[in-house]
Amino acid sequence: MKPLKILICGHNGQVAQALQAQFKGRADVHALGRDRLDLARPEQLRTPLRELAPDLIINAAAHTAVDQAESEPELAFAINAQAPQVLAEEAAQLGVPLIHYSTDYVFDGSKATPYTEQDAPNPLGVYGSSKLAGEQAITAVGGQHLILRTSWVYSQHGRNFLLTMQRLLQDKPQLRVVADQIGAPTWAGTIAASTLALFERWQAGDAGAWGTYHLSAQGETSWFGFAEAIAAQLKARGLPCAELIPISSNEYPTPAQRPANSRLDCSLLAQQWHVSQAHWRDALNDCLN
Repeated sequence: MKPLKILICGHNGQVAQALQAQFKGRADVHALGRDRLDLARPEQLRTPLRELAPDLIINAAAHTAVDQAESEPELAFAINAQAPQVLAEEAAQLGVPLIHYSTDYVFDGSKATPYTEQDAPNPLGVYGSSKLAGEQAITAVGGQHLILRTSWVYSQHGRNFLLTMQRLLQDKPQLRVVADQIGAPTWAGTIAASTLALFERWQAGDAGAWGTYHLSAQGETSWFGFAEAIAAQLKARGLPCAELIPISSNEYPTPAQRPANSRLDCSLLAQQWHVSQAHWRDALNDCLN
């Protein structure tokens, strides 16, 4: 039996790289970067999509520079909203599923408890607004789709909080880190493994309901708590480590406002698709080991 052909939009990103590792040997994987699939030019996506004619489309590409998005909204909306709409239209035309990743930034963070899929989005900035517009466009097209909202993504590749902290903790005597934003750091490897599990359930004819789901690590912490965990790993390896000082968001102003509460309730994905994630501390250990 011929393996299913999977298109991964994105090649070098954190999630795209983790997906390629997870799906290796399990499918005919085509991971296309910006040179062949430029999401900044949404209408130009149609021809390569039709030529490839995949059995499944996974969109792991996005404009994720949260602060930069404030000064380039047109580009953010092209990549995060218009391109996903084209992907959804082409997936529906081909009669194949689309898996698309979204973000905790679609919420304003004012809720006191973890967000569920039923909570009304209210993004604070351009990045969150563009990602929400992408969700809405995919939903409007219909067809078989999974929108997976995740949070605080990190890995051993690219630019992310883990790699920045590892560098700064060894370079500086003191480091001030925001302690009043709460969420779940989610390893790209966890996202990819969960995506593979969803794919296998679909392939086995045991799919849950299509739609929007939350997919982040279990547990919760602050950026300061995440930094402490990274520091503990460095100290365990006998490496130099800065003194960590907790600060408030007001003491670290950024162009884009961040949600104070980024916690996502992931129980619906477990109920519908029988897929759940590890605790963020365990996933961090797996990533670093």
